[in-house]
Amino acid sequence: MRPPRPPRLASVTSPDTAPVPVNADPACVRSIGVVGGGQLARMMIPAAIELDLPLVVLATAETESAARVSADTLLGRHDDPAAVRALAERCDALTFDHEHVPQEILHGIEDDALSAVRPGSAALVHAQDKLVMRDRLTRLGHPCPRWWEVRDAAELDAAIAAAGGRAVVKTPRGGYDGHGVRIVETAADASDWIADLGADGALLVEELVDFRRELSAQVARRPDGASAAYPVVQSTQRDSICFEVIAPAPGLDEERQQEIQGLARAIAEDLGVVGMLAVELFETADGRVLVNELAMRPHNTGHWSMDGAVTGQFEQHLRAVASRALGDPSPKAPWTVMVNLLGGASEDLAAGAAAAMEADAGVKVHLYGKSVRPGRKVGHVTVAGDDLEDVRARAHRAERLIIGGADAAGAPDETAGPESGTAPRPRTAPQDPTDPRSAA
Repeated sequence: MRPPRPPRLASVTSPDTAPVPVNADPACVRSIGVVGGGQLARMMIPAAIELDLPLVVLATAETESAARVSADTLLGRHDDPAAVRALAERCDALTFDHEHVPQEILHGIEDDALSAVRPGSAALVHAQDKLVMRDRLTRLGHPCPRWWEVRDAAELDAAIAAAGGRAVVKTPRGGYDGHGVRIVETAADASDWIADLGADGALLVEELVDFRRELSAQVARRPDGASAAYPVVQSTQRDSICFEVIAPAPGLDEERQQEIQGLARAIAEDLGVVGMLAVELFETADGRVLVNELAMRPHNTGHWSMDGAVTGQFEQHLRAVASRALGDPSPKAPWTVMVNLLGGASEDLAAGAAAAMEADAGVKVHLYGKSVRPGRKVGHVTVAGDDLEDVRARAHRAERLIIGGADAAGAPDETAGPESGTAPRPRTAPQDPTDPRSAA
């Protein structure tokens, strides 16, 4: 049975987003620096060109995704004060491809007024440290899973017992795509993390949420508080990595859409976010939503908007950072489906991409210029249209052609249906915060 056609979504810009003259902000932003050279920085570049906003990328190597196509790249690390300050000195505003810039570096830039940091350090810390995020959102009254801060094995066992015998343990910093997350039954299941805590370290423990599906709500916010919200979308994971996004989320009427958008707006306002904010959510069986994660930058669950919305998230992020009038976030078609290209056996995606475009002229292909390894995000495809089943089938067929070749194109789709959630399968491999995959 096909899902019903979604309701027509009204414009969801806030009342204070009436068009304003460009450069209305006294501190006019005419150039932007991006810390990090991953695929998110890469996808900001076309929008920067269209807006005539010179963009400088700080990348660790010339082979990084954004550095391969950027007209202006500085080489340096995100945790090197000299490198980040050199970027700030060249730009009116500083923004991010990932959240891993140390707070003390950002404080120094803000204190010395080298550049406008957007989002600022006081907001960004909530995307950098999950314990800080949980504490602040709870105090603000936003819906979260039950959670505990633990510092040793005894506290962890007590938290697991309080959670019902099983719980999710997270490292507060550095986790991404399932890294830094474990489902545990005893403290022994995280003994290595406990041993590495040190005198001031702590772990975040959360109840194991029985969720129906995962949702994501994105909002853009300017320094003056004007905001624009995108349709709430449904995301499906494969091996704890975002694999499919459906926009808008099936089964959410306009009233429910606006309620969840309102939650995202409130979080952006409460935390003082500037730029794009993604609020990842669990939808429970009884219809509640609980905040899972925050990202203060363009996000994987918003890639659909590049082709499926009037204003894509990368353009919107730059508009917000530069204090420009926000664009219309409305969808251009009843349904848009984005499918990530996760690396497989083939190291050359060109032939598969050509075949996918040949097979379906309506497929939009985005490749990130990254070396291929199993499970790594190397691109995405987007398809929009009137019929959800058809749009999903076309997007997944294109993904299989690009990753697996012609022989895989006819293989059955293994993703969950549009009404199904997918339980997380956390990874426990060592983390590398500088890996471009951290920019989800």
